[in-house]
Amino acid sequence: MPNFNENLLISAARIDGLILDVDGVLTDGKITYNNKGEESKNFHVRDGSSIKLLLKNGIDIAILSGRNSQSVERRAEELGITKIVLGAESKLNGFQELRKKGFASQEILAIGDDLADLELFSHPDISLSATVEDAAEFIKSKVDFVTENAGGNGIMFEIAQLILTSKDLWPYEN
Repeated sequence: MPNFNENLLISAARIDGLILDVDGVLTDGKITYNNKGEESKNFHVRDGSSIKLLLKNGIDIAILSGRNSQSVERRAEELGITKIVLGAESKLNGFQELRKKGFASQEILAIGDDLADLELFSHPDISLSATVEDAAEFIKSKVDFVTENAGGNGIMFEIAQLILTSKDLWPYEN
């Protein structure tokens, strides 16, 4: 089990919602086009099972991305994530769109890996911020938590473990 410090656990115990970036967080950040110009993305199965575990335990989850992608829409539908904003020119504007779609969480953990995510991290409604192991050092220096794994490599397992452990809801022995 990762070594979560006490302050992080105290903050995570209040989290009732997550906002997830996609490229570089739920994927490795690479965008692949086939000969027809169709985009494909690779998602990690551990992210899916961890997201479902968080949803089952009452954590509201939203996706906020600067890019439009049918594969993200499909993955969100598979996982039961209904609050999605794609093609957001600004993460702050996208956050307001999520609020209009019913994302009413009061204690929010935002996860991102790029410069566009910094404005969201600094929003007063964001209680905790996180990034992935392979984010730029500059981004890592601006967040509360850095995962041990790289983006697209099952990082949601760590996030689920953090939140559910902090709430004494982690269903597995550590």
